[in-house]
Amino acid sequence: MTLWTSAEAVAATGGTSPCDWNANGVSIDTRTLQPGDLFVALKAARDGHEFVAAALAAGAGAAMVTHRPEGVAEDAPLLIVDDVLAGLEALGQAARARTKARIVAVTGSVGKTSTKEMLRTVLTPQGKTHASVASYNNHWGVPLTLARMPADTDFGIFEIGMNHPGEIAPLSKQVRPHVGLVTTVAAAHLEAFGHIDGIAAEKAEIVAGLEPGGVAVLPADLDTSHILVDRARQAGAIMIGFGTKAEAYKLGMVQIADDATIVRATLRSQPAMFKLSTPGRHYALNALGVLAVVEALGGDPGRASVDLARWQPYAGRGLRETVVLDAANGRALDIFDDAYNANPTSLAAALEVLAAAKPGERGRRIAFLGDMLELGPDEMAVHAAMAENEHLLHMDVVHTVGPRMAHLHDAMPTTIKGEHAETADAMVAQLSGLVGPGDVVLVKGSNGSRVSQLVDALRNLGQR
Repeated sequence: MTLWTSAEAVAATGGTSPCDWNANGVSIDTRTLQPGDLFVALKAARDGHEFVAAALAAGAGAAMVTHRPEGVAEDAPLLIVDDVLAGLEALGQAARARTKARIVAVTGSVGKTSTKEMLRTVLTPQGKTHASVASYNNHWGVPLTLARMPADTDFGIFEIGMNHPGEIAPLSKQVRPHVGLVTTVAAAHLEAFGHIDGIAAEKAEIVAGLEPGGVAVLPADLDTSHILVDRARQAGAIMIGFGTKAEAYKLGMVQIADDATIVRATLRSQPAMFKLSTPGRHYALNALGVLAVVEALGGDPGRASVDLARWQPYAGRGLRETVVLDAANGRALDIFDDAYNANPTSLAAALEVLAAAKPGERGRRIAFLGDMLELGPDEMAVHAAMAENEHLLHMDVVHTVGPRMAHLHDAMPTTIKGEHAETADAMVAQLSGLVGPGDVVLVKGSNGSRVSQLVDALRNLGQR
């Protein structure tokens, strides 16, 4: 199905094209480009113009460029614009303008991507759904996701992130959501804001681009909830709260099992119970926000509560997988791969999940914890303070990686203190002697700590 004709793309961007062409998708990476895609030659670590010839040779329908690159034929299908990123943004705005889809924008310090994927899971059975890929939530990821949105979309789901002040409002104004969801506010990217109130104020800007009559779905349990509410009120948004202190979507009992979470809640004064097929109190809370969003989008929250059971986290974000060490004897270990990101809130949530897990015979609960980054001047004390976490004390062994986690290692009780390594490479070198059959292993850390290498090494312990 054609996503963009050359005439539509020229009209959207104000560019020019030497010939007619059609595009079925939009790509910024030749490694994942599909035949028929419009290749957008963005400048990042390298100039995308260097890859235009390769993109066209791989079957790209056209390429968005500022000039015809060397080695590209004069009659090649090009969309020539003054600025490629501005052209992508203009294409995204045209996509947004031509659709009648109901749109939600998701932000939060923790849980953006998993909540976005929950929404994709429950909305897809209720209409044609378009959502961000992976964590495409920044200044190029948001317009790219918009530009990829088909005109006949029923539900659009956009993730919006930030590292510094002033990032969320412009992206929200591009998306123009009918619903803005904040999952939570926590000490992530704290060094750029100085105080958690500043993070809350930035997250609250998700309402900056709300359509008239738009809805803000906000967490009710935070010390900073009032900041979110004040900004939503200023924007004229209708507000729906979720959490243990909320009235509309009130969280009740959460029962965390080895491989599931049972949630009791009150939805608009009606008692409800639903199941998630993965353990985690934080997932239960996000799921409640998801149901509130479904209502605000005009969907069916009851049907969505059933479909939530079909959602599973994926690699790097809490995925649980089994590594078979000895198939003949049924010897295996389980991994919780949560190595994509970390801050004190998400680490506490991951430790609660591991504490509820049931190891196999003679197995242990083992945590490998890497540095939490961008926590500001008190980061060493923040790491050390995790030694007081009640769920950490339920671990059998805690290994630590990185100079910041050394402070947790020093503060932990000797009964659970494992090995410490300054780098992930150094921990990988001794990994095989630290885990065994029946163990349940959590790997958690900020992406920059590189503890995802431990996940790869654990997988490699398995039989081929």
